[in-house]
Amino acid sequence: MGEARRESVVLVVTKVDDVTADLVVEELNSRGVCVVRLDPGDFPASVAVTARLGGDELDGNLCTATRRADLARIRSVYWRRPSPYAAPDGLSAQDAHWCVDQARYGLGGILGALPSAHYVNHPWRNRDAEYKPPQLATAARCGLAVPPTLLTNDTEQARQFAQDYGPVVYKPLRNTDFHGDGSRALTVWVEEVEPLSIDAGVAQTIHLFQQRVNKVADVRMTAVGERLFAVRIDGAPGLDWRRDYEALSYTLIETPPDVAKGVRAYLDAFGLVFAAFDFGLDVDGRYWFYECNPNGQWAWFPHEIRDQITAAIADQLQHPGIPV
Repeated sequence: MGEARRESVVLVVTKVDDVTADLVVEELNSRGVCVVRLDPGDFPASVAVTARLGGDELDGNLCTATRRADLARIRSVYWRRPSPYAAPDGLSAQDAHWCVDQARYGLGGILGALPSAHYVNHPWRNRDAEYKPPQLATAARCGLAVPPTLLTNDTEQARQFAQDYGPVVYKPLRNTDFHGDGSRALTVWVEEVEPLSIDAGVAQTIHLFQQRVNKVADVRMTAVGERLFAVRIDGAPGLDWRRDYEALSYTLIETPPDVAKGVRAYLDAFGLVFAAFDFGLDVDGRYWFYECNPNGQWAWFPHEIRDQITAAIADQLQHPGIPV
């Protein structure tokens, strides 16, 4: 079993098939940084952990199938896309549920309380920053422009908003797995809606409606510490640029000072080191905040952009607490 007990370790918490994390791991390996990769979903089948608490100290070790690391020597944690916690095979449904909860609050609690670690991002900060209503409210408080928005399950209120602020789009509040006939995975896209198309289905749950921005391009801004990578996205054939990646072009651009100030205030408000912001760029050059994914993707960018983001994240993990 590989040893990582005496040297400082970067812990990468993610599932096996995470190509975004792979890029960062490869960069850290090329720098000679000791990396331990952990998927909490492998616990307890191929992960073992022992933690001791004495006074204000947390010590112990964790072991994967190939590596072993002292908890106190973990300098940084890159929290990406771990698998769900699991239970051993052969348990009843009730026993399995109990074991999964113990793992989530036990192992998950340990991974969230590492004494010397710098998190990119802390999992609890990621969780808190995933909700769109506080995203929009926080962005506005931080000086970022936010389109008029309505959250409701009231059909009449939704229709009135669409009449008053049209054109209006509908956006899902979370990208939840959704399957159609034959278990085919479906995606709920951002779509424009007319007042008369809003029906009683609105009453079944809460919906987000937002005034459509008269945009000329989209901007995906990846924030890594103090560094901002604003990428202008052109060529989207419709409202949602994710529908046709092949049609898109990407240009790394400068971030306007007022937007940079607002983005950094937003990161501070949520306690984030990393985040992926989505903006609409209108005909007057104004940035309109859409949303912020605290654990967003960036590996699909062209290599000249992707490599800069990879290096910036590796810098954060290799040199925690040092401005880079």
